[in-house]
Amino acid sequence: MKVVVIIPAAGLGTRMAPMPSAMDARAKKPHPSKQFTDLAGTPILIHTLRKFAAVDIITEIWIALRENEIEGFRERLNKEAKDVLKKRVEFVVGGEHRQQSVEHALNSIRAAAEDIVLVHDAVRPLVTEEIICEVIEAAKKYGAAIAGLPAVDTVKQVERTSEGAIIKTTIPRAGIVLAQTPQGFRYDVIQKVFNEAAADGFMGTDEASLAERAGHEVAVVMGSPRNIKITNPGDMELAEFYLKASAEGVDHR
Repeated sequence: MKVVVIIPAAGLGTRMAPMPSAMDARAKKPHPSKQFTDLAGTPILIHTLRKFAAVDIITEIWIALRENEIEGFRERLNKEAKDVLKKRVEFVVGGEHRQQSVEHALNSIRAAAEDIVLVHDAVRPLVTEEIICEVIEAAKKYGAAIAGLPAVDTVKQVERTSEGAIIKTTIPRAGIVLAQTPQGFRYDVIQKVFNEAAADGFMGTDEASLAERAGHEVAVVMGSPRNIKITNPGDMELAEFYLKASAEGVDHR
């Protein structure tokens, strides 16, 4: 059995874009896409790749990027992150949407039915080896699995109005899980659910949603509050704090 990781990283990350006043007035260069934004001096994407490169059971990593970014990032890995390249690293051209990027990678992978495919957000650089391995084991057992966290806040369902939102009901949080990545699947399962989604023109919110739609059981393993997805500028400070804590040996759980 081999384990393949797909990192969809072709997004523009517009929510990380700075205000115009934060742009370099002389060079007129916009802020890089969030996956290339430096976190403690290293691009977020490289932090993420290093987490998976450090896991022995993982055999190859596929990165989906915009076509004009592939060669530049390949060179950057060769110069700054040779530790990532101890794994087989391949690039594919990403699509407009995450699902298309993952599909492009799936169409390029050679795998047996029982091999495991992990899909992970490019901007979740604080995932732990423990979470990765637990998702792999659950995917082997159930065919599909994700990392997730139980909801701790009260969850309200609302109706949107022109003036805001009105609460319609309170959803019991005992039945709510906040999805994280990695999300793992046997190769035969993820190929089947992606093919069905493509045939029907269905666009899901994540890979697990395609499996759910197909009626496939998806297991949940415990994620971590620190396994954050860096989406807004405010997430950077928190990620830097967690990264420092990790370097000092503080438990990620």
